[in-house]
Amino acid sequence: MKLIAMIPAFNEEKTLGEVILKSKNYVDQVIVIDDGSQDKTSQIALQNGATVYRHLINRGSGGAVGTGIRAALLNEADVIVTLDADEQHDPAEIPKLIKPIIEGEADAVIGSRFLTRQPMPLFRKIGVSFFNLIIFLLFGVKSTDSQSGMRAFNKKAAESLKIYTGDILESPPEILRQIHAHQLKLKEVPIKSIYTEYSLSKGQRFFPGIKAIIKLFFSQI
Repeated sequence: MKLIAMIPAFNEEKTLGEVILKSKNYVDQVIVIDDGSQDKTSQIALQNGATVYRHLINRGSGGAVGTGIRAALLNEADVIVTLDADEQHDPAEIPKLIKPIIEGEADAVIGSRFLTRQPMPLFRKIGVSFFNLIIFLLFGVKSTDSQSGMRAFNKKAAESLKIYTGDILESPPEILRQIHAHQLKLKEVPIKSIYTEYSLSKGQRFFPGIKAIIKLFFSQI
């Protein structure tokens, strides 16, 4: 069973190398999607042993995740893990994340920051809770952490997902909607997030996030 970690990255030269090195302890291959970076993101990824696919222009979260999933499937992944490049996620939690897939309990797994007790910035807690509610009301999908970037998919789930590009349809709500639409088995496991000034600066903005979800809803009508 081949396990691939996929890391979308846009101008992440500060932290990407460490994320790759830590991830390599738990997976067979690391793929980095350089989403049109203007710094040394690609160079650092290659130097640290990752396979790199590069967008010539920035295509947004949806575009990077979509390219990454397709790239992982082309590299014959049986299980795909996605995690952020800003060191917010701990690669040491990958075995826990993929366990429900390995044991046949889930097709897709979300790492939830809300299933563990840990300090979280209040604005982040309120924002994610609001997104959870909106996604449930619009799409009928229940999630304790709809905005989590640490996820895992088996091959069946990965082949079912069609992730749109650009900032109109961002990947977290679209992935949840498609998991629900394809009747895939979804499970959440507790993870911790590493909050730094840098990682907090990379998070989803509230109003652009709401705009993306509303556009996603009306695109399905």
